[in-house]
Amino acid sequence: MDRIQNMRAFLRVVESGSFTAAAQSLNTSTGVISRAVSELEARLRIRLLNRSTRRLSVTDAGQRYMTRCRQILEDIDNAEAEATNAHDRPAGVLRMHSYASIGQHYVLPAISRYRKQYPEVNVELTLLQRSPDLFEGSSDVSVVAAPSLPDSDLVSHHIGTTFNVLCASPEYVQANGMPSVPSDLLHHSCLILHTPAFPTHVWTLEGPGGKEVIEVSGPVQTNIAESLLVAAHEGMGIATVPIYAAIQGLKDGSLVRVLPDHILQRMNIYAIYASRRYIDAKIRTWIAFLRSSLPEAMARDEKTLLEIAGRGSAETYVQQSREESGSALSSVRH
Repeated sequence: MDRIQNMRAFLRVVESGSFTAAAQSLNTSTGVISRAVSELEARLRIRLLNRSTRRLSVTDAGQRYMTRCRQILEDIDNAEAEATNAHDRPAGVLRMHSYASIGQHYVLPAISRYRKQYPEVNVELTLLQRSPDLFEGSSDVSVVAAPSLPDSDLVSHHIGTTFNVLCASPEYVQANGMPSVPSDLLHHSCLILHTPAFPTHVWTLEGPGGKEVIEVSGPVQTNIAESLLVAAHEGMGIATVPIYAAIQGLKDGSLVRVLPDHILQRMNIYAIYASRRYIDAKIRTWIAFLRSSLPEAMARDEKTLLEIAGRGSAETYVQQSREESGSALSSVRH
């Protein structure tokens, strides 16, 4: 028997008052219980029990050891109960990783809704543009965007598909013109979104005529879509950004869609974790929640993008901007 089992046997002998009663309660033989206590005494080199054919008593050392055994075994039982409970009830800290833009636009809102269902789960979200080593244990789940995933021992779930669009400020279009075909991009300042998933300066546009590959250049390159949008708002060029990052600017008119019949950098969104075996409840329910809620959010964004497409050309945006500025100045003057 191992030491923990020996400790349980000793404690049960003390509590029941005899080897026979202890053996019956543990569904084993009196000889097994006797050997367990003897092994403990041999290991400790001290007598724990005074025993005769008629009487059993605990020594002073046995009394102290019994107190410690009871505390240790309670801690072990509690630890096992918590671990078992973790498989059944979502609770504790869920450590998550996500790429920055996906994290801000999709994962954080999903966390808010998830915690309304599972308030006992606290979340530690790390936003990085590289994937962590999930086997190392710093993150439980990673949410990433990529055309596809390499073969690995990780477990992955395909959550949905999204894509990028081209945007610029109305001022940039007014000053430099609106591209009408992909090859026109060669004559424009292109703002580069640098990610591990796509070649930095090669844009593959999908449109009515199929796919067209353009090698672009420009004054600014960054690895965060929101940062690239700042450059686009400042009139520095044409940016390729995920639809979920571009929508607000397209809705309020601070950005216009360039080549609106084209999309680029189609991406799959995956949730990844380390193992299928013994997955605890918070990871299991979070994966299920992502698979049900994120496709709805992505579908809403695509619907919004289609609605925005009916507003008109870049020249319309520019004209509206001028009229609004003129109206505002007129109101101030009067």
